Amino acid sequence: MSKRKILVTSALPYANGSIHLGHLVEYIQTDIWVRFQKMRGHTVHYVCADDTHGTPIMLRAEKEGITPEALIARVHAEHFGDFTGFHIQFDNYYSTHSPETRHFSEDIYGKLKIAGLIGIRGIEQLYDPIKNMFLPDRFVKGECPKCGAKDQYGDSCEVCGAAYAPTELKNPYSAVSGAKPISKSSEHYFFSLSDVRCADFLRQWACEGDHLQPEAANKMREWVGEAGENKLSDWDISRDAPYFGFEIPGAPGKYFYVWLDAPIGYMGSFKNLCERENIVFDEFWQPQSQSSTELYHFIGKDILYFHALFWPAMLKNAGYRTPTKIFAHGFLTVNGEKMSKSRGTFITAESYLKQGLNPEWLRYYYAAKLNSTLEDIDLNLDDFIARVNSDLIGKFINIASRCAGFITKRFDGRLAAGEQYQALQAMVDEHFLGWRPDAIEQAFEEREFSAAIRQIMKFADEANEMIHHLAPWEIARNPERTDDLHRACSLGIQLFYLLARYLKPILPGTVQQIEIFLNCESLTWPQLRADQPVSSLLLPAGHAINAYQHLMMRIDTKQIDALIAANTQSLSAVPPQSPVRHAEKQQHAIAPVAETISIDDFSKIDLRVAKIVNAEHVPGAEKLLKLTLDIGNEQRTVFAGIKSAYDPEQLKGRLTVMVANLAPRQMKFGLSEGMVLAAGGGNPGELFILSPDSGAQPGMRVK
Repeated sequence: MSKRKILVTSALPYANGSIHLGHLVEYIQTDIWVRFQKMRGHTVHYVCADDTHGTPIMLRAEKEGITPEALIARVHAEHFGDFTGFHIQFDNYYSTHSPETRHFSEDIYGKLKIAGLIGIRGIEQLYDPIKNMFLPDRFVKGECPKCGAKDQYGDSCEVCGAAYAPTELKNPYSAVSGAKPISKSSEHYFFSLSDVRCADFLRQWACEGDHLQPEAANKMREWVGEAGENKLSDWDISRDAPYFGFEIPGAPGKYFYVWLDAPIGYMGSFKNLCERENIVFDEFWQPQSQSSTELYHFIGKDILYFHALFWPAMLKNAGYRTPTKIFAHGFLTVNGEKMSKSRGTFITAESYLKQGLNPEWLRYYYAAKLNSTLEDIDLNLDDFIARVNSDLIGKFINIASRCAGFITKRFDGRLAAGEQYQALQAMVDEHFLGWRPDAIEQAFEEREFSAAIRQIMKFADEANEMIHHLAPWEIARNPERTDDLHRACSLGIQLFYLLARYLKPILPGTVQQIEIFLNCESLTWPQLRADQPVSSLLLPAGHAINAYQHLMMRIDTKQIDALIAANTQSLSAVPPQSPVRHAEKQQHAIAPVAETISIDDFSKIDLRVAKIVNAEHVPGAEKLLKLTLDIGNEQRTVFAGIKSAYDPEQLKGRLTVMVANLAPRQMKFGLSEGMVLAAGGGNPGELFILSPDSGAQPGMRVK
């Protein structure tokens, strides 16, 4: 196997909030993949950083009476502590407020400017006359210009879903001071994403290349459009003082907007590592034609637009390499619902660790759920308890605890040798003749961790079945069967050793203890050639092990109850939602709850499970797809504004939920006979149709 040189990043957490279990989906997924590649002998550098710039940081520091630098230093320590607690092993965890990131921000900006891809134009913005600052969209609130809902943010309505400019709000006010904002013009700097050079490149890179998952590539085709179309908008990359960030060279009072220097933070963090470790930076960032290195970004699907359009277009036109692949993942729900403070399921990483829960329980459970798609995963707490106790304790740890004591007490801590070892090898090769370790390796490589877990636990089941059949605890009662006892218990330890090697990327802390128990050097990945028997992977004959020490406890239901109780807040105790929203939207703003309605009001809405029989583009419509929906006893036609998020082929055969008793609406393209339900955050392509659980049938009423 040829050795690879790989640079891996995870999205940068914003330095304005705590790491929670939803964030950890990404970092655990990335860490498992990186550890797997390192175990295989590849050179891998895993870097990340805190995203530290922007108005929210400036305002929070001001509120706390400290400098922004002091705030981001404190949060950096908190974030790094949380990640370390969950065994996330960065090669460098840095900050975007660094000389390296400043250097590359100015370098890329300068090259884009020389290429004619930076424009300047005046824009009208709302201005806080008390704070003397321009207000970002999320720091303006008022009444929705579409439905009239009060206390809506300046970019979109959380009640009706409408998107708009902050200047369109009715009765606007500053979320910073409460003052009525005034309209004021300012010159802003733009990256010309709409330029034909960017559009043509992205059409090839994002839509036709192998850089994105199929679902993500479909979204890119919608956002970029066909050749000759101009669907991309120029990107505002500047903000006015006062602002915490890097000032734009030659533009006093103008600062790089966080979305320019945040992804450049990947380069800054890696440069910092290169300086410490004598790594050649250019080898990883020069154009692919000049290097064989690989670059992978792990991100949430909510920031796909930025990473798959804005970021590669910047890199390409500044003369740097573009990502080998971008791996997007879905969101986390807890017990099938969005994380909730009132239900105690908005759980921070710090709280989980403080309650004494083993971080590797969560690592294993996430791995058992994760695949290579953009699907959301659910942390079902009852299933969490059952799966960890069954798989990790009942299947994996159980093998060692059953067999190790006999080896230590009866055989001086040494595994079988000689004829007993040969007989053991024969048993392994015969029983695991059809075993496919290459399937586990492929699943890890392709981030199909749930598939890998299924294969590993199948191996564990078969190992336990062998041990149960041999029953060393029964053999031990017969003094004449010493050799049989030695062989049976050695077999158990050997199989446990193999399982530990496969589970090491997921359970690094536990396997570190196992390495001490098994008296082994750092376990490597068990690579098996096609012409090799499984027995070639075993420990050598007569290998000495140490006394067994307890490796992992079962989860007690009371521990989970205590975790929920520790994180439960009454609705009245939850402070009003801050207008802070991460530039990369890693920490999602939670929509305010609408006005209370009665059960009679809700009962008027007839929600039905619907099967999407057909989905097709609507000629001449920029936003609409035509859906044919089966609701059990009839079919309906619905025109849905989800074209920016879905390719029609993705939708065919899916179940969704529709409002069945909505009055039909005659549209330019035909009669729409209902409405499908979708969630969204207001950005391009950020729409997610709702789907019922498995087992639901077309026509069922949602109650």
